[in-house]
Amino acid sequence: MLEEIIIAGFGGQGVMSMGQLIAYAGMLEGKGVSWLPSYGPEQRGGTANCAVVVSDEPVGSPLVTRPSTAIVLNNPSFDKFEPRVRPGGLLIVNSSLVVRASERKDIKIIDIAATDMANDLGNSRIANMILLGAFLELTKIVTTDSIVESLKKVLSANKHHLIEVNKQALQKGASLVGIEIS
Repeated sequence: MLEEIIIAGFGGQGVMSMGQLIAYAGMLEGKGVSWLPSYGPEQRGGTANCAVVVSDEPVGSPLVTRPSTAIVLNNPSFDKFEPRVRPGGLLIVNSSLVVRASERKDIKIIDIAATDMANDLGNSRIANMILLGAFLELTKIVTTDSIVESLKKVLSANKHHLIEVNKQALQKGASLVGIEIS
């Protein structure tokens, strides 16, 4: 198993946190992981992306040029990373902020109005966690329990009160793409 992920958006959207959570969760589960952040000179409001690799084997390189999954939270990220997703890959789009639709037929595309849903839940800052919940449900790369445990490491102690709302957002995202049993 090898999952190469790009997560991209504006600084302040939780792009780096999503990547850290996946990497920490992978470590908790004994997998090989890497996390490589990249952002412009401004943290909040500038462009930001990170590459995350999760594997059953040790990770040879943290560089991801042809991701198996891209999670894009804004238009510039969509424009940059949608063409890079490898054939057969997965593209998860925050359709609240991305106005273009992918025309690719060789990848699976999941559009989620994550920002709108986060606002409906009363906290605009959890849109990233809704997208992460959908990603976890689709790929099963790490468990939601490992992500929740990782929140304790990624969030500072004075933000641990937000763990429950983040957990709800993960569950919301998972429910959007969950397999229906007939």
